[in-house]
Amino acid sequence: MEKKKLLKYWKNNIIRDERILKVLEKVPRENFILEEHKDYAYVDEPLPILKGQTISQPTTVAFMTQALEPKKGQRILEIGAGSGYQAAILSEIVGTKGKIITVERIYELFEYAKDKLKDYSNVEVILGDGSKGYEKESPYDRIIVTAAAPNVPDPLFDQLKENGILLIPVGGGFFGQKMLRVKKIKGKKEAENLGSFIFVPLIGEFGFK
Repeated sequence: MEKKKLLKYWKNNIIRDERILKVLEKVPRENFILEEHKDYAYVDEPLPILKGQTISQPTTVAFMTQALEPKKGQRILEIGAGSGYQAAILSEIVGTKGKIITVERIYELFEYAKDKLKDYSNVEVILGDGSKGYEKESPYDRIIVTAAAPNVPDPLFDQLKENGILLIPVGGGFFGQKMLRVKKIKGKKEAENLGSFIFVPLIGEFGFK
């Protein structure tokens, strides 16, 4: 599928915010995938990257970006840097006054994402257990998790600002999960189920062991 066809589909079915659509148009997905898969950059499906991990389906990235409700100047934590593609999109949205912290547990992917994001000055790539978040830069306006957890990890919710949004797939293994948009209202969780998805599991102390 050509990029312009995907953009048209997103505009008609998913993206209400014109600013997000412009960023999806601007950021080249082909720069974040392996050389051997570049011809499939705009096929609407996940693609393998390194160490058994994937770059998410383009429409999933578009959906999650919309659901996160990112805004200019925000501080956003991403769990699962992967290829760096989602972080690049969020980087463009928050702008120079915002910051993206993205945490990756797999060393090879940490290095891969760091290289792909080297021109994004407002992105910091961290090697570590993403299920524990990254307390040093907290609290965050938004937190997005790109792997499925058994439940909402307490450290992530604790690192979320009041009235902030945490977007996370929750459910077991590769059998499908529900995408939760969790808002922090007076210190409590208000969760909304946005539908079913399939993600790799979140491995870590507060994820799958």
